[in-house]
Amino acid sequence: MENRTANKYKPVAIFLAITFALSAVFYFLIIYSGTLNSGWGYFTMGLMWCPGIAALITMKILKRDMRELGWKWGKTKYQLWSYLIPLLYTLIAYLVIWVFKWGEFFNKDFVGRLLQSFGFENVGNGFVIAVYFILAGVFGIVRSAASALGEEIGWRGFLVPELYKNLGYTKTSLISGAIWGIWHLPILLFADYNSGTPMWYAMLCFVVLIISMSFIYTWLRMKSGSLWTAVLLHASHNLFIQNIFTPLTQDTGNSAYFIDEFGAVLPVAGIILAVYFWTRRAELANPECRAR
Repeated sequence: MENRTANKYKPVAIFLAITFALSAVFYFLIIYSGTLNSGWGYFTMGLMWCPGIAALITMKILKRDMRELGWKWGKTKYQLWSYLIPLLYTLIAYLVIWVFKWGEFFNKDFVGRLLQSFGFENVGNGFVIAVYFILAGVFGIVRSAASALGEEIGWRGFLVPELYKNLGYTKTSLISGAIWGIWHLPILLFADYNSGTPMWYAMLCFVVLIISMSFIYTWLRMKSGSLWTAVLLHASHNLFIQNIFTPLTQDTGNSAYFIDEFGAVLPVAGIILAVYFWTRRAELANPECRAR
């Protein structure tokens, strides 16, 4: 029985060992420099591709068909929702932040840089914000997806289906989310992947957010059979938080405790969504019927 259980999880063990071994190189480079922006951002890009490279190597070691990673597009409605869901929860979260004055709309320094960058010094702030939002939302998603793809080949392409066939939806969401969160911790604890709050607070908010979001990723991955739902979810999440709503928010004194992935508001939104998708778990195929 023990050997049978060990064999069931051997592919996961191989994948995780390779992922963390590759990641160690980029952990060192980022932590040594102290910032995610070091190496013109290529160290961070390299780190984000470690799970994907590890998944490809693992598939080769196990002599599996690469199509199992979920390369097909699937139904477009799932891809559309994967793009829109982060926009919706991020918009609602930041509206709450702005209404309660935990942060203020808008950051004048950031908008000033937009005006200068776009050459729109003589137009209104609202116009340049709208132009930036549209351009970032349309073209920024492509750039964001290029880095998100590296992670998602590993996390939702390989890890989630591998866990799901043995553990089902709830345990897969919890375990894959916990692994995903742990993978981020070295750069959160020892580099500048935080928003300036105490380390314990940033880590708590981030891990709660990551694990709750895993329920969305797992549901859409297994429902659609497509890796691209996770890529678009991840890309959209990073884009709207890191490039749009957080930069547009003016600090009102304690804003770091509420905004971004390390503040308290987004994890609450994530928990609400996790509960919603958990209530729809019966719509997924039985674990034995692994989506491909």
